[in-house]
Amino acid sequence: MSATHVESMAAAPFQLEREAHGRLVLITAEGTRHEGVMPVRAFPIAAAQEGLSIVDGDGREIVWVPSLGGLPADLRGLIEAELASREFTPVIERIVEVSTFSTPSVWQVQTDRGATRFVLKAEEDIRRLPDGALWISDSHGIAFLVRDRRALDRRSRRVLERFL
Repeated sequence: MSATHVESMAAAPFQLEREAHGRLVLITAEGTRHEGVMPVRAFPIAAAQEGLSIVDGDGREIVWVPSLGGLPADLRGLIEAELASREFTPVIERIVEVSTFSTPSVWQVQTDRGATRFVLKAEEDIRRLPDGALWISDSHGIAFLVRDRRALDRRSRRVLERFL
């Protein structure tokens, strides 16, 4: 089956709705129903609003959406709600303390989801992203995001500079 491409801002060639159990159902322009679909971002950090697939339960693409901004508001809202329910990437707002400036080290941070501690195994677990953002993976594989390291407080920026 080939993917449908969404180009128009006015109308999309598919519809989404929730079924009785809360799962998404995609209905193509031809009327074909696909139950249990999931939106998947192509570039969740670098370009979260660009490039999104809606896939079936086996991971096969049904629809490709070049940009969330190109969708009608109700459709975009359903997709964003579904993504938010599955994505867990705490945003680091402040670095409170680091146990040592060598790795492994224990980091105490304040995130948009509250205070937490994690172990940074290696300096390579901090990856630079566009526009001053950082992607930090802890020893358990949980990813933390720093949206803009230049916007952090002075102490947090100094800690990060020791690891970059």
